Amino acid sequence: MDNTETIAVLAALAQPTRLQAFRLLVEAEPEGIAAGELARRLDIPQNTMSAHLNTLTQAGIVTGLRQGRSIIYRANLERLRAAMLFLLRDCCGGNPDLCTPLIEDLAPCCETHPTEA
Repeated sequence: MDNTETIAVLAALAQPTRLQAFRLLVEAEPEGIAAGELARRLDIPQNTMSAHLNTLTQAGIVTGLRQGRSIIYRANLERLRAAMLFLLRDCCGGNPDLCTPLIEDLAPCCETHPTEA
């Protein structure tokens, strides 16, 4: 990941509809969501959704796979991870203690919690 790629990822997400679409795709991992279903959930025309998905795809944070007449879109979480790691690579001037609260705040979203008996 470099400056140009990271800027492309952030720019793609810097629009309300694209950000909402990406968040829906993250929620739908690993199955993904068809383009038409995304448009329906966001209450926007399919051609508008297509343009937004194209922007997200060009930035590399969304992938599409044709299944019959539909294209199923998925969030590219590895690309998002790479962009976030690029932003944090030299976190706090080499003082990791300053970044610990940020990392701790990010971790709970992905923790698995054992089911209580």
